[in-house]
Amino acid sequence: MHELTAVRENPKSFDHEMKRRGSKPCSELILSIDAKKRATVTELQELQNRRNRISKDIGLKKRVGGDASSLVKEVASIKTEIQELEELERDLNSQLSSFLSKLPNILANDVPEGVTESDNVEIRSFGLHKSFTFRARDHVELGEGLDGLDFSSAAKISGSRFVFLKASLARLERALSNFMLDHQVKKFGYTEISPPLLVSDKALYGTGQLPKFSDQQFKTTDDYWLIPTSEVPLTNLVSDSILDEAELPLRYTAYTPCFRSEAGASGQDTKGMIRVHQFGKVEMVSITHPDKSNEEHERMTECAEDILKLLDIPYRTVLLCAGDTGFSASKTYDIEAWLPGQDNGKGKYREISSCSLCGSFQARRMMARFRRSDKKDINFVHTLNGSGLAVGRTIIAILENYQQEDGSIKIPTALQPYIDGKDMIVAGQW
Repeated sequence: MHELTAVRENPKSFDHEMKRRGSKPCSELILSIDAKKRATVTELQELQNRRNRISKDIGLKKRVGGDASSLVKEVASIKTEIQELEELERDLNSQLSSFLSKLPNILANDVPEGVTESDNVEIRSFGLHKSFTFRARDHVELGEGLDGLDFSSAAKISGSRFVFLKASLARLERALSNFMLDHQVKKFGYTEISPPLLVSDKALYGTGQLPKFSDQQFKTTDDYWLIPTSEVPLTNLVSDSILDEAELPLRYTAYTPCFRSEAGASGQDTKGMIRVHQFGKVEMVSITHPDKSNEEHERMTECAEDILKLLDIPYRTVLLCAGDTGFSASKTYDIEAWLPGQDNGKGKYREISSCSLCGSFQARRMMARFRRSDKKDINFVHTLNGSGLAVGRTIIAILENYQQEDGSIKIPTALQPYIDGKDMIVAGQW
């Protein structure tokens, strides 16, 4: 959500920032509704003062036995006008709130211009691409060869874009989620949370998924929403609250299933586990002091990268351009793992984590604030979120990077303690 004073003070700058996001200039419309609302409030206050003065006159007249009937009629007329103006004010507030709620966050100054992912800027990379003496297979061929991925049964039971993980790959999923959670908790000090998977409209509004992206969510018949990411419940832990400055930063992590309808994504990544309706993810959320949020963003990205380093999976980190940055984010780093089996064995980088700085954008929607140590000022916190990591895509990365010629999969050394010391996944054995 945006602060109206910023639009009033520099409408041209606001329009410029919206243009960077691909939105049309809108300050004129915002200020027009705002002017009507403020004029309505002024008129309402004047009428209320007038009503109070006349009501006093009525009391005085009645005390001395005078005729106050004309004044009573005037008060009744003013009451009707007040009700109409109060309704108009509510309508204008609703218009303003509805319009502002659909506008994306303002980008950080160092976010590069651009429209698509081809305009993103690589910041750094890690690891060498694995070379094979045989044709690199993709995760679908590898997983089905291990009898660990079953798409046909999932399609029969749930429809397209669902998958059964079986035997060794189900165990691998559990091992990865535990490994990632332990790492974020023990090394980086995140507090582990087991959150609800169903949330309210208000929670999704607070983090920016509603109202603009309602078609991307799954909704129950009794008005709950399945979480698209545990960012939603974790960030909303501080909604409608005033924290003490000394409490910051708060750092939360959770492993949950995530649910996305993927509306508008038909034809994209329909094969395999890259883009499915249900997937597991370890999420990181930070609630920080505004002065520390940029530093926290770098730290959070390091937390995600560290998992890939330990698993020895090659990756690159890119700074997203203006057109590729998400709605609630002011700046985002995507971490992309190298998947050698993609693109018919040519290999391709694919996103495995996004780490976003949202500034005060979500906090304003959630009314998440903190009181400075001097006890005088109350300000909005800054929020951040990132994947640490997407578990399904990490399974893909392990299958494709650690594949052997016979179709077996070497287990990364760091993960072996989570799988009883086993070092290989072999078809028919586990």
